[in-house]
Amino acid sequence: MPRKSRVKSKSGYYHVMLRGNEKKNIFRSDDDKKCFIEILAEKKLDGKFYLTAFCLMSNHVHLMIKEGNEDLSGSIKRIAGTYASYFNKKYDRTGHLFQDRFRSEPVEDESYVIALVRYIHQNPVKAGLVKKVSDYKWSSYSCYINDNDKMCQIVDTELILGIFSDDKKKAIEQFKKYIEQTEGTEVFIDIEEEKMSTEEAKELFKEMAMEFGIKDIENLEIKKRKEWHDLIKKYREKTGLSIKDIASIAGVTRYSIHKILKEKGKA
Repeated sequence: MPRKSRVKSKSGYYHVMLRGNEKKNIFRSDDDKKCFIEILAEKKLDGKFYLTAFCLMSNHVHLMIKEGNEDLSGSIKRIAGTYASYFNKKYDRTGHLFQDRFRSEPVEDESYVIALVRYIHQNPVKAGLVKKVSDYKWSSYSCYINDNDKMCQIVDTELILGIFSDDKKKAIEQFKKYIEQTEGTEVFIDIEEEKMSTEEAKELFKEMAMEFGIKDIENLEIKKRKEWHDLIKKYREKTGLSIKDIASIAGVTRYSIHKILKEKGKA
């Protein structure tokens, strides 16, 4: 069956999602995320595209982009291709890093525009990585709050702040309040909720462990710490897997998982 053509945006703005091939992690360290941001900065030079918002998660990326003097597909191919080359060389791997075709949707209506920016920035909160949007380092949220953040020189904040107020200070305060609000009824492209295979469940556990600062999941000492307990709780919330399955994936006893989950009433 032939692929559907992308819907063309009248405004030039798009919500783009790049996802790891087979749902695998596309960032293994902070340096990887820094590299991706540097690539965004490089590829948008000379008005190739304009970046309004971004959020880097472990196995996918959300971008809000406006086409410049290059079409969307060209911009995304250059970004993804350069990063994939860096990643494959660094980790001595071959094959596709991203799914073959990125996902996108046009952004037209003003209310939809700001709802999308909120949605993008709330991704880490929904994933249980942080409690507040402002706590997450790898999104464009700080770009709207702090002009001096070097990372944020790649983000064009004028469109969004201008929707809130012509006065920049007022616009920033209103932006902060809006972003922290509960999401509305708008629906955006995202990772589909699919039943995971055992291998996918194991891979997700390793990726989440990295997010909690746990590099060695076999380390017996780490399993006594708060980070391990938090990881187990969030993994249960995210996957809904049984105590038996989680124990098998984590390499611990069912009793230890039961004890951790009981702390939060999840058993």
